[in-house]
Amino acid sequence: MSDGLTAEVLRNALVVAAEEASIVVVRSAYSTFIVEGSDASAAILDVRGRLIAHSTATTLMNSMALKVALPELLRDVPPGTMRPGEVYVLNDAYRGGVHTNDLLVYRPVFVGDAPRYFTATMIHVSDLGGLSAGGMAPLATDIFLEGLQLPPVRLATAGGLEPAVEAILRANSRTPDKVMGDVRALVAGTAVAAARVAALVEEYGEDGLEAGVEDYLDHTEASTRAALADLPEGRFEASYPIDDDGVHPGDPHHVRVAVTLGGRRAVVDFAGTGPQVPAAINASASQSMAAAVFAVRCFLDPSIAMNDGCLRAIEVRLPEGSLLNARSPFPCGGRFVPVYAAMEAIFQALSDAVPERAIAASGILQPFSIAAVGAPYWIHLSYDFGGVGARQGLDGPDATGVHFGIGRNSVPQAEPVESRCPVVVESIATVPDSGGPGRHRGGLGSRTVYRFLADCHVTTRGDRLRLAPPGRDGGLPGRLGGFFRRHLDGTVERLASKVNNVRFVAGEAFIVETTGGGGIGSPAERDRDAVLADLEAGRVTPRGALEDYGVTLDA
Repeated sequence: MSDGLTAEVLRNALVVAAEEASIVVVRSAYSTFIVEGSDASAAILDVRGRLIAHSTATTLMNSMALKVALPELLRDVPPGTMRPGEVYVLNDAYRGGVHTNDLLVYRPVFVGDAPRYFTATMIHVSDLGGLSAGGMAPLATDIFLEGLQLPPVRLATAGGLEPAVEAILRANSRTPDKVMGDVRALVAGTAVAAARVAALVEEYGEDGLEAGVEDYLDHTEASTRAALADLPEGRFEASYPIDDDGVHPGDPHHVRVAVTLGGRRAVVDFAGTGPQVPAAINASASQSMAAAVFAVRCFLDPSIAMNDGCLRAIEVRLPEGSLLNARSPFPCGGRFVPVYAAMEAIFQALSDAVPERAIAASGILQPFSIAAVGAPYWIHLSYDFGGVGARQGLDGPDATGVHFGIGRNSVPQAEPVESRCPVVVESIATVPDSGGPGRHRGGLGSRTVYRFLADCHVTTRGDRLRLAPPGRDGGLPGRLGGFFRRHLDGTVERLASKVNNVRFVAGEAFIVETTGGGGIGSPAERDRDAVLADLEAGRVTPRGALEDYGVTLDA
């Protein structure tokens, strides 16, 4: 077979193996967030620590963590000491992990007497301690407040789970049965993927599979470099602010980037980004790398595979001790906040480089958790998404966010949430006039209302709720969202964007409003028929049409 054909055949075989693993995890897990949101990741790597393939539902944040953390596992547990049937786990953010609730699980796949490949799975388990149930600790000042940390340890042997590790996990969780159900699902996923890889070894032979993988990675590298060569050469700089760190409201932080294009490669340098802070707005290196790679790939051919071949053409420089490469003991649980700022900064830099593909800034995901006040514990962990910024020639999509950290459908349906937790989802709707006005309008934010049937704690971790996503080329910012409490008397109180364990009483409601995306081009240039279509669809109100676009219903 030709290299291109071999690459395509293997790409499908390896992606399907990883996809099957992720489906097994979803169908076997216990946590509502995993079962209903289908948020599980799976990947296949080799003993050299290279990412070979990941499932279609695996996010870059997770596959990058699995890639960066594998060499750390192999440093502590040399491959020569591993045995068939063993499984390993870690969650250390400073060694490739994400945050304490995201467990990275690896199984070596032996070829002959030695491990040659690794299958890996990863999910956010329901709870591993910390300030708040569900792994949300927005006001943490060090990582020890975010939950249990695990260095690389053996999780299971061919005979089953390690009793000591299971005991540690149970002792540090508010929902031990759910956590262990999730852990067993992760282990099962690695076993399924390992069987598929073993079958490929049998089909292609040891050397044949290795050669096929090399061809696949080389093919991806060549495709990535060719796509980068189509972009204009030069150095393009931008920055993006973070509202605040939650501990010191009103004090913004900044992520700065310089993207250098040329020589069929991209160098993404975050020099000048703010220093790490004792608050939950730092990120580990793996998460920041994911943001950079994702943002660059958004300006390339979307059909290019995601594997180590792609990474050879994109160099990411992360200053140690910065918001994007925190060191112990600075907390990393709020990694979405800085990495989404990093993504946005790259978007704006590359929009300057390629104006015909420009995108305005977007509203981002707004995570929150709702949890029981005490035992028996129940937890609802979720996100809602902001509007996407307008693009040249296109309005921004509504309430989907530009995101690279979420699985198949991370916003669960209302009915399963109501059946598992004492809440009623009163309404879910987009917010009219929330998209930034422009020649092309930003996407709308959303509003979701949860009414509680029992007392509970609410924890939030939001951003872009004080500093609106700006428009471009005369476009206006998106409308700010927020978190709100509706009291029993009907009055509504705005909460801070980052709050921890705010107690609600039964009958009160929690309102999540997400931020709209920015617009592109002057609103005066928007086609009147487009404004009237927005009026008819309810995306714009008569007042918004008049004030933002100068259009009345009589037009």
